[in-house]
Amino acid sequence: MPSSASAPTLLSKCTVFPDQPSTLGNLKLSVSDLPMLSCHYIQKGCLFTQPSIPLHTLIPLLKSALSRTLSLFPPLAGRLTTDSHGYVYIACNDAGVDFIHANAAALRVCDLLSPLDVHECFKEFFTFDRKVSYTGHYSPILAVQVTELADGLFIGCAVNHAVTDGTSFWNFFNTFAHLCRASSKSFRNIPDFHRDSALISDAVLRLPEGGPQVTFDSHAPLRERIFSFSREAIQKLKAMTNNRRWPENNGTAVELMRKQSNDQFHHAKENNGKAGTILENWFKVNSNSKPQTVTETVEISSFQSVCALLWRAVTRARKLPASKTTTFRMAVNCRHRMEPKLEPYYFGNAIQSVPTYASACDVLSRDLRWCAEQLNANVKAHDDAMVRRFIDDWEQKPRCFPLGNPDGASITMGSSPRFPMYDNNFGWGRPLAVRSGRANKFDGKISAFPGRDGTGTVDLEVVLAPETMEALESDPEFTKYATCQL
Repeated sequence: MPSSASAPTLLSKCTVFPDQPSTLGNLKLSVSDLPMLSCHYIQKGCLFTQPSIPLHTLIPLLKSALSRTLSLFPPLAGRLTTDSHGYVYIACNDAGVDFIHANAAALRVCDLLSPLDVHECFKEFFTFDRKVSYTGHYSPILAVQVTELADGLFIGCAVNHAVTDGTSFWNFFNTFAHLCRASSKSFRNIPDFHRDSALISDAVLRLPEGGPQVTFDSHAPLRERIFSFSREAIQKLKAMTNNRRWPENNGTAVELMRKQSNDQFHHAKENNGKAGTILENWFKVNSNSKPQTVTETVEISSFQSVCALLWRAVTRARKLPASKTTTFRMAVNCRHRMEPKLEPYYFGNAIQSVPTYASACDVLSRDLRWCAEQLNANVKAHDDAMVRRFIDDWEQKPRCFPLGNPDGASITMGSSPRFPMYDNNFGWGRPLAVRSGRANKFDGKISAFPGRDGTGTVDLEVVLAPETMEALESDPEFTKYATCQL
């Protein structure tokens, strides 16, 4: 816990309302929304340098921008409601959101970013600590906390997870930043509130009296670190996962050559079967080793390569019995997988958790590509038919999502390096860092963030039991590619 000297001091708290009345009716929670009623509110925020605007001017400006943003996102200013049939809705009733102004002037940006483990004070920059999403029936769906630092500012949002997923959250956050910086409401990523897809069901989720609780121990001892994967490290890892040789020099050149080769593969194979000519010629000039012929094999993505590395390293760090079944869960965005497709900025949860299973023996005794292939196959298979199969399964047995790691052998990958987490500028520059609160943290919870530099780097927020984290920190395969973010 942070010391009393560094803990934020509450300066003010108020309710912010949309600047225009909502014209939306009640929005029914979907089969992707309802399971999240037992999860904590999402807590995500950004660390900024000292604003050029004085705080007595900035706070009213942020409130005004938030008010205008809520008019574009009416569900965030509403409340949950359950009808007599047991269906849960978002009532877009303009009830408002919490806005909190706090001061932590004893802390500097360098203090927060210097420890190897994520600084505990970040957890104090969010309200609604460990708040369960079901409580949105009588509590605000959104709360914004602005915390002053000695030489910076943190803007943290807590939002009901039964109302938004990561795509919806970051669209809101970036719109908020845009409207703080610009006076008009012109913003291209207009949220879509339609409720006419296969995700909207007649099934009823029966909940216990007083609502559900989280399905994990939210007070268990944990360590949290952010590991960074540079663009070059990811390229090397991807090359190895795809059984390609990675020269120590000219790494960028060979990656470009591979891309050219892959782009021309299907055209070239019809032209005397010379698909691999470009890459082979490059290797003849730059390597003494015989190149691997380019063939139509499964292409493992960069992110799947990183996930496979993490799966192996965490499994090794946990020292599991060889026969123990391990699980790697990935949150999959269903918007573009469904037919007809949902709008890219469909508002709500449009995610499904895709598990991949393998024994500890297989994860550790087989190579990295084998692990990545298991993940790749499951993600690739998650098409419209699989999305609907998941929906049918839930309708047969409506239930809240069992978040956690009950068997000690699971990893849950959330968020995405594709989310535009750094594409927000409130008027004084891009964020220095993205951080989260205590929400939904348990042994094996991983969140993927894009790197700040925008060059293709990936940051993993890794939460593990202390002894597992200690072993991961010294794992030679993992540390060959990952570095601790400072």
